[in-house]
Amino acid sequence: MQLRLIVEYEGTRFLGWQLQPGGPTVQGELERALGVVLRAPVRVRGAGRTDAGVHARGQVAAAVVSGPDIDLRRLRRSVNALLPDDVAVRDVQLVDDNFDPRRHARSRLYEYRILNAPAPSPFWRLWAWHVARVLDATAMDAAARLLVGEHDLAGFRAADAKETPRTTVRRVFASTVAQEPPLLVYRIEATAFLKHMVRNVVGTLVEIGLGERPPRAVADLIASRDRTRAGATAPPHGLTLVEVRY
Repeated sequence: MQLRLIVEYEGTRFLGWQLQPGGPTVQGELERALGVVLRAPVRVRGAGRTDAGVHARGQVAAAVVSGPDIDLRRLRRSVNALLPDDVAVRDVQLVDDNFDPRRHARSRLYEYRILNAPAPSPFWRLWAWHVARVLDATAMDAAARLLVGEHDLAGFRAADAKETPRTTVRRVFASTVAQEPPLLVYRIEATAFLKHMVRNVVGTLVEIGLGERPPRAVADLIASRDRTRAGATAPPHGLTLVEVRY
């Protein structure tokens, strides 16, 4: 049988979602806890690879398990009791054996939070990028909306990406900047994302908000496909995977 898990985590201390040597990962914590509860090794697959320091409220994971009928509520309680405080399984459901959390996803929704205030806030230090200078949210929103549609977004791909994707074309369903004092919140929903794509978009939007570029710069960057013309990569702690939609 196969389980689908909705996972929430505060990503500050993790090297990211995916298993890797040298430090803790969310996938590693889940596999450890599930293995103890089910008394057998368990491999967990995620809908997306969040980077080091990135958070999630709605990561989707799948795990093939064997054995007698499983009490899903008891399983969730037992796994959460074994997980560290910065990871939690919000929901567990049985799904078809063919379910693939990554390939079957229709879209992913991310939010990036910016604390736009003169002074930093201890309450937002792990969840929002502090930008002290006043940002023009209207200009940022106008620029963000230029991403909606199907585009080649190679210009916003990570400069150090080691893997070459089959295509850098992505369909963006929504891209907005909203004022939610004391925060500015950038929301983007797309079929899939290139490495560091959201953070590179945010770095560019902040430069637009500071008046260093016009909003049309986003369209120029899309056309250029040149990463060196985009803004600096925004820090990871402002980014949250909100939901994976199927």
